[in-house]
Amino acid sequence: MKLKISAVPKLALVAMLFAACGGGGKNASSTTGWKYNDPDAGGFEVQSGYEQETGPGLVLIEGGTFTMGRVEQDLLYDWNNMPRRITVSSFYMDQTEVRNIDYREYLHWISRVFLDYPEVYRQALPDTLVWRRPMAYNEPYVEYYFRHPSYNEYPVVGVNWLQANDYCSWRTDRVNEGILIKEGILTPDPNQIGEENFNTEAYLAGQYEGLVNQNLPSLDPNKESRRVMLEDGLLLPKYRLPSEAEWEYAAVALIGNSYDERVYERRIYPWDGHNVRNDSKKYRGEMRANFVRGKGDLMGVAGSLNDNATIPSPVNSYWPNDYGLYCMAGNVNEWVYDIYRPLTFEEFDEFNPIRGNVFQTLVRDEEGNIAEKDSLGRLRYREVTEEEAINRWNYKKADYRNYRDGDYESSIVDGSDWSAEAAQQESGSQRMYTLNKESGDVSSLINDHTRVYKGGSWRDRAYWLSPGTRRYLDEEASRDDLGFRCAMTRVGSPAGHY
Repeated sequence: MKLKISAVPKLALVAMLFAACGGGGKNASSTTGWKYNDPDAGGFEVQSGYEQETGPGLVLIEGGTFTMGRVEQDLLYDWNNMPRRITVSSFYMDQTEVRNIDYREYLHWISRVFLDYPEVYRQALPDTLVWRRPMAYNEPYVEYYFRHPSYNEYPVVGVNWLQANDYCSWRTDRVNEGILIKEGILTPDPNQIGEENFNTEAYLAGQYEGLVNQNLPSLDPNKESRRVMLEDGLLLPKYRLPSEAEWEYAAVALIGNSYDERVYERRIYPWDGHNVRNDSKKYRGEMRANFVRGKGDLMGVAGSLNDNATIPSPVNSYWPNDYGLYCMAGNVNEWVYDIYRPLTFEEFDEFNPIRGNVFQTLVRDEEGNIAEKDSLGRLRYREVTEEEAINRWNYKKADYRNYRDGDYESSIVDGSDWSAEAAQQESGSQRMYTLNKESGDVSSLINDHTRVYKGGSWRDRAYWLSPGTRRYLDEEASRDDLGFRCAMTRVGSPAGHY
């Protein structure tokens, strides 16, 4: 039986560790012969039989290979999503879009903890003015949509890409703090203020103490107790935005459209067939998603509304796809992590592809220790320097947002991407996106701060409901038809159970 660590009370966990001391095999090192989890052998602690817990709100997406992109007619003739076969590792994804009530919980926490930093709260607020249109009466939504309880279950909108990322970070810390409280290690502390708030990374680095109830007993003969470590498997990986590849893979959900390893029909939408109406006997003819059926038709005729939603609908509306995910087509578009480039599909890796990597490392003091956390309780990071990357074969710099997109540094110069001449011309790395190469005036939204969004929305026609379609927006911009959902890395075995 696999052990789910976070479901096991702390004292029972310690008892199991001691019980493991007497056996051989997996309870002893195959390289030294010394026993694991044995105080007499030094107390090196090893967890076995670990199975990752599913975090709140998440669904396991078992990974695999699929053809990313779109093979149907490109109505806009952008050709920015040409088909390519890739493999996506297993991961977790929110079953629904993040709701208004979820985001208000986040704002409440910020207002309570960061009393001395009101700008943090202001920067996190969604832009409710996204509802305004010059020739439409949408003022009620400006006032009511985000805060009125009638819209609690509706997807939050007006949130930009940066705000969505901050929400993911906050959620990681609240979930992991809850796990430590449940395990009896920490006591709830509703009076956390400023930098003294629970942060997962700061806790693991020994820079957050909190209200300790009882730390874990240590098997190290020189210590009586210890803090939770990453090696214990108690704390979950980070909540984050899904990559474009992950999002598209989860939306297509080929687990319901394949036999063994044979995909018997390529899906246009997150369901079978070419129609947007339900073909089951019970729900025959009903719309499968919240979208614009035709010019001026956003919900149908009174008495028989085709999608029963003028604006976004509750996040668990309609029918989930074969992974159990709701509204992967329609309702609101969703931010993904990736930087937008038209030809990314020709260049990215075949395993877990993404565009947007900026490699960072923790800031350290002169003695090599992790530097003191910042005023918001977070560890500080900096970009990897060229000196640190010079001897690496797999990367040579920190920022790969514009890698192989026509910029100078990615051009072949003297037979090498990493020539001294290319490095000297870094200032011209955006040249393919500038109107005037001398002045550097950018004439396009295609830049290092433009992010992809996907899925179609209540304002879109059926074309945008296809998972392969993609659009882009500046990371600081927001819309009334754009929200997000979170993802999480799956550690260990990729297999799930369906």
